[in-house]
Amino acid sequence: MTVNFYEDIDDKLLKFAVIVAVKDGKYIFCKHKLRETLEIPGGHREPGEMILDTAKRELYEKTGAIDFEIQPICVYSVIAEDNFDGEETFGMLYFATVKQLEPELQNEIEKIVITDQMPLAYTYPDIQPKLFKEAQRRGFC
Repeated sequence: MTVNFYEDIDDKLLKFAVIVAVKDGKYIFCKHKLRETLEIPGGHREPGEMILDTAKRELYEKTGAIDFEIQPICVYSVIAEDNFDGEETFGMLYFATVKQLEPELQNEIEKIVITDQMPLAYTYPDIQPKLFKEAQRRGFC
């Protein structure tokens, strides 16, 4: 599996938004109800949706964030033989500072974890640690 980073790409190629989020100086990770691992909030772009709107929607759905500031970091891509027939797929990596969370999660997420530690087990271990490191390298966290 290969993860690449770009400054810009044609918007129509962006299929995903992933958001490195912090609250009170700690990272926010989420745990899906059907998984045992943690992940950086994010997800698929809906048809006709602007990629920034995807990021805002996914941040809300995955963490319950209702008051936040969000900004783009960079474009990323993933090439994996077992995903999308080995084609390079693109997403936008964002950084968000969360000020307020809803008291209860409304979607498929069982819980969120707010911590200054990186997860020991990521849902996407070949991708998400690289995204997080790129955000750090660029000075976002």
